[in-house]
Amino acid sequence: MTHSYRFPADFHWGAATSAYQIEGSPLADGAGPSIWERFAHTPGMMANGDTGDVACDHYRRYKDDVQLMRALGLQGYRFSIAWARVLPEGAGRINQKGLDFYSRLVDELLQNGIEPNVTLFHWDLPAALDDRGGWLNRDIANWFAEYASVVYKALDDRVKRWSTLNEPWVVTDGGYLHGALAPGHRSLYEAPIAAHNLMRASGAGIQAYRAIGKHEIGVVFNIEPKYPASGSPDDLAATRRAQAYMNEQFADPALLGSYPPELKDVFGPAWPDFPEDDFKLTRQPVDFVGINYYTRAVVRNDPNHYPLRAAPVRQPNKTYTETGWEVYEQGLTDTLTWFKQRYGDIPLYITENGSAFYDPPVAEGDVLDDPLRTNYLRKHLKAIHRAIEAGVNLKGYYAWSLMDNLEWSLGFSKRFGLYHVDFATQKRTPKATAKFYAKVIETNGAVLDE
Repeated sequence: MTHSYRFPADFHWGAATSAYQIEGSPLADGAGPSIWERFAHTPGMMANGDTGDVACDHYRRYKDDVQLMRALGLQGYRFSIAWARVLPEGAGRINQKGLDFYSRLVDELLQNGIEPNVTLFHWDLPAALDDRGGWLNRDIANWFAEYASVVYKALDDRVKRWSTLNEPWVVTDGGYLHGALAPGHRSLYEAPIAAHNLMRASGAGIQAYRAIGKHEIGVVFNIEPKYPASGSPDDLAATRRAQAYMNEQFADPALLGSYPPELKDVFGPAWPDFPEDDFKLTRQPVDFVGINYYTRAVVRNDPNHYPLRAAPVRQPNKTYTETGWEVYEQGLTDTLTWFKQRYGDIPLYITENGSAFYDPPVAEGDVLDDPLRTNYLRKHLKAIHRAIEAGVNLKGYYAWSLMDNLEWSLGFSKRFGLYHVDFATQKRTPKATAKFYAKVIETNGAVLDE
């Protein structure tokens, strides 16, 4: 008998982007610079010297891009707000023109039957706040709550779903520990402080929403399940460290009000004693949690990989994406069921899931064929359906990403989009995956039965 992959009647289908990756015009209309504006213009930090100066030019082309969403049949669009567009100094003076852009975008989405899903922070911290210590300054919880409140007051009458942070692990691992992402620091001592202040800020942003907002707010974590390379005690311990560092360092303080004990082992003398009262702030009731999933890691013990003393092991005879990530859809089912077991029956959304495979810089014809990406999407949609069948309270799915964009320090070299973007002309061309996803939405998953 054929398995039925029809999803619940109220399942929510969408796609996602983020501000610095698509908007362009980062300093337009009175906006202040962000740490990504600085980082991208620092020689040697970005692949091919790429920047977000133009990106997908969404700041000027947003109406056309909403029509791309409508053509897909999207029910929701997840996007982020550039903090420095709204508060150029990060706090204090409001830039009304920046706020008005997002108000126009929200109106355009609603006029086309698409629900806006707003992320307040997707990595682009105002440079003025970085000058004051950024995520290393405990005052940032108050700065974030101030910024969030400004946006809530402007948009909560029309926006029904909010997230405080996107992938705080990436902010600290890439931005404060390894230096591969903005602000480009490399410090074992800074990373846990930045991580802790991110979660304090998220809590403060949720508190601010409870005072003003009328709808739903949550937070978004990237989860990469860890599997041991062998049953040896060393490999099992390394896997535990990796799991605690990436998957529990942020979700635990937000949802349990504590940190996993393995983090003291990971950071050693760099692990601070945080005030107990801080966890009253980090642990705020959420209406949902967003999970971003791309791949898994098979982990072995490796004393040379500091501080984790753990290293991923490439798997033979497996498909890997252009970003070097194994295609492993079972990891998504495992992630969702693990999350429910550890944190309870919280409503969940897949807020990002997608793959970078090679596409040519210029798309020929009306549709660009991308069979590997289509296959990735099909497999992962079946994986989330299996999780729902297992009792996971999964409410919706947002494909990453709506269109090819600036893949952070990798520049325009990696393409995740449902729509191909010719960055020389800004022409958008649907990929075969976009056509397939439109059928998934139209049939609420029934096309997966075929």
